[in-house]
Amino acid sequence: MDLSIIIPTYNEAHKISRDIIEAGAFLRHHHLQGEILVADDGSEDGTSTMAREAGKGLTLHVLENKAHHGKGYVVRQGIMAAQGRIIMFSDSGSCTPYDFAAVGMDLIERDQCDCAHGSRKMRGSVIRHPQPLNRRIISMMIRWVFILWLKVPARLTDTQCGFKLYRGSAAKILYAPCKTEGFLFDLEIILRALQHNMRIEEFPIEWRADRDSRLSASRNFFGIVQELYSLKVIQRTLAAESKVHSRSR
Repeated sequence: MDLSIIIPTYNEAHKISRDIIEAGAFLRHHHLQGEILVADDGSEDGTSTMAREAGKGLTLHVLENKAHHGKGYVVRQGIMAAQGRIIMFSDSGSCTPYDFAAVGMDLIERDQCDCAHGSRKMRGSVIRHPQPLNRRIISMMIRWVFILWLKVPARLTDTQCGFKLYRGSAAKILYAPCKTEGFLFDLEIILRALQHNMRIEEFPIEWRADRDSRLSASRNFFGIVQELYSLKVIQRTLAAESKVHSRSR
């Protein structure tokens, strides 16, 4: 199978049909053998039912959770169930056209990287509808926390972009041990990729802000702080494991 597309959802009944239709159109247009996995995080608005209706005629799997866990939980669930040579996830709401997945696939297939991340902040990126100013300021501040606190490489311009592709084998290695179930799971995956000496490349995308986004750094402040501390513990554990491995060689 060429490509697995994971769409994490939480109360996205009004969006998911369009997401699935556009993902299916991308697979057909590029003559790809693919699958779409809707990883539903305990939605209460019939998202899973709408997904099944929209996915008729497509290779669609709905991973339905009765409880709400967090985005990291369902993305991991989708990754571990996916069968594609390349695995990607894309946020619900079609914020980035699926055609940009071809760019990430090309990077991986030409062996330029193991992880291809869409970026809204690179030269060449096109922002159709920007985030409100307050969210952009918070995003910039959080990025510097990532760089200073977790030592995330500054060359990675957009760690939280919800449009990422992975070599299938790499995705399984990175996500199988992932512990972060919430908003900051991307950072744990990056830390693990760096530990494994996997190559991460970014590519510019077209993006428009989802006006219906329910993610709020201010509302989730304490949860984000808690995840940051947990990530620091994970980072230290990974560093200690790397030292042990290097000594045993």
